Amino acid sequence: MKPLWLRILPYIAAVALVAAAQFGAYHHGVTVTDEKWQSDWYARDARDEEAKATNEAAERTREQAYQQSINKAVQDGQRIIDQVTADAAADRTSRNGMQFAVDDLTRRLAASEAGGNSCTAAAGKAATRASMVLADVLKRADQRAGDLAEVADQARARGVTCERAYTALSAGG
Repeated sequence: MKPLWLRILPYIAAVALVAAAQFGAYHHGVTVTDEKWQSDWYARDARDEEAKATNEAAERTREQAYQQSINKAVQDGQRIIDQVTADAAADRTSRNGMQFAVDDLTRRLAASEAGGNSCTAAAGKAATRASMVLADVLKRADQRAGDLAEVADQARARGVTCERAYTALSAGG
């Protein structure tokens, strides 16, 4: 009679062979599944990269359109500001001519005041001084009004430029 281990050895070998076949089939299934998931994962990553590139290109195009509209608004605004500055310079020249005329009139009134000694000259002297003060007030008021008008025109031009830039941005959003 054979020893027990020799009698069960074929069964042990058969069980080991079945276990090895089972493990091989399991390992093959895991490998195939992993490869499938990995290929799906890479395909998804490729789609994500493509979508990202497409979105970035669209956003760059949109941003460039925004920037171009802002640049146009700034150029238009600068043109308006330059026109306002030129108008202010022309106004200043006109104002200087009027102020020169007022100064000339004031000098002539002062000269005529110095020449007279009569009783009517004293009354005329008071009227002359009042005219000189009025001329000086008029000259200062005109100068201040011109300065304020220049500041207001430039502020308006800058505000219009800012408004146009904002409108250009908000229209695309």
